[in-house]
Amino acid sequence: MAKEKILVVEDEEDIQELIRYNLTKEGYNVSCVSTGEEGVTRAKRDQPHLVLLDLMLPNMDGFEVCRTIKHDPKTQHIPIVMLTAKGEESDIVTGLELGADDYIPKPFSPKIVIARIRNILRRKSRDNSIDDSIIKQQDLVIHPGRHEVTLNGKRIDLTFTEFRVLQFLARRPGWVYTRQQIVDAVRGEDYPVTDRSVDVQIVGLRRKLGDAGDRIETVRGVGYRFKE
Repeated sequence: MAKEKILVVEDEEDIQELIRYNLTKEGYNVSCVSTGEEGVTRAKRDQPHLVLLDLMLPNMDGFEVCRTIKHDPKTQHIPIVMLTAKGEESDIVTGLELGADDYIPKPFSPKIVIARIRNILRRKSRDNSIDDSIIKQQDLVIHPGRHEVTLNGKRIDLTFTEFRVLQFLARRPGWVYTRQQIVDAVRGEDYPVTDRSVDVQIVGLRRKLGDAGDRIETVRGVGYRFKE
């Protein structure tokens, strides 16, 4: 039985081949492209199960590729792992805000890359099987299958990560979650992300929800909850 399709967007041939060799050995169906433009085109055409994306690409960089994929309804469901030499915290936060699912700095261990990919695909499979029910909180409706949020019938444009945070909090209104619990639910355990990243998502959500933004409450010294 064929394994999942992985699209590798990487302009360095030796790294491309290293990734292709190791993922193919694990049974994955791997395809590689060298530019951001090709990456976006292939993501739309082939609908891979995951994109492994370098940031330092010619012309269209990895941030723009991630933004384009995550803002297209046809591809926004595809998980993205950023694989790059840019390891500063600001780059990590930017990647997460754009909707990336993981971030692995170069130089990397192929075994770690494979483990991260397995974790993301396993989590995505689990989410698809148990997390597709529509959430209705008064005039706020969250539709996981469509990856859509409406407020008073009007669609709210959220990033992938903002959507996942809102979905997680709204599914159990009144429950208080720590920042780490939110990170674990949205990204998986042992992910290199800071508390500040969660706060950034909450600020963005409140702003986009307007007057309804105060439904996401800060519980001082603990974390956040969705108001009952």
